[in-house]
Amino acid sequence: MSSHTSADTDRRPSPADGFDFSESKIMVIGGTSGVGLATATSFAQAGGRQLVLVGRNETRGKNAVDHILTMCPDSSPEFVSADVNEPTAAEEVVHEASRRMGGLDILVNSTVAVYQPTLLHDTDISAIPEMIAQQALGPMLTSRAAVTLMREQQHGAIVNIASDAAKVPTPGECVIGAAMAAIVTFSRTLAVEAKRYGVRVNTITPSLIANTGSYDRAMNIEFSKKIFEKITKQAHLGLTEPEDLANAILFLTSPLAANITGQVLSVNGGISVA
Repeated sequence: MSSHTSADTDRRPSPADGFDFSESKIMVIGGTSGVGLATATSFAQAGGRQLVLVGRNETRGKNAVDHILTMCPDSSPEFVSADVNEPTAAEEVVHEASRRMGGLDILVNSTVAVYQPTLLHDTDISAIPEMIAQQALGPMLTSRAAVTLMREQQHGAIVNIASDAAKVPTPGECVIGAAMAAIVTFSRTLAVEAKRYGVRVNTITPSLIANTGSYDRAMNIEFSKKIFEKITKQAHLGLTEPEDLANAILFLTSPLAANITGQVLSVNGGISVA
């Protein structure tokens, strides 16, 4: 028998309430293309009017804002340029977004390092520190800045996007897999630290994502193309697209996921179940 009373049930959000982001203050790092742009657009379509996109390229930022406005004319997306792999820039852009919106309820980190899968013995040893930093630092730095603000307001939701490479060893992904594993462990540990302040932290781990720059780079060289063509045959539910990730992110940042934190969710069409 359930221990929930009718009063408990009344307090729980309904599905109709859960995807209403009209009161949310949302920040999407890497929101100018791929999964980040799909997520920002989905937030706007679900009522998210207070929305700040962050990226390094001003032209892509303007194009992303125009795209969202085309899809949702009554939304108010803004773009701020920053390199969130730099500690000062990461802290400043989070505080700037909070200043513009009057707070910060949701942070999504969708940053991707530009790399091609390469066997470790073929990887320039001097490139390894930069590969780790370019992939793992941004989510750590922006989460650090955001959690301070969210602690003060006693609520917030953070979703960091990593990769199944964090959990499933894949030839050519020694270094990038290590960086992704760092994001996963960082996020899970932060979830434990932040839960007492009403802040939730979860991680999404996709595999190959169609219609993205990462997909194009992976399929651009023969070595990784052979590996990923074999892997994608296991995606019996369909190869993941940016919108699939966006749907999962909206759920994890919504009131429907109010009791979910510290989780690592694979969205990969069935490629793996690790």
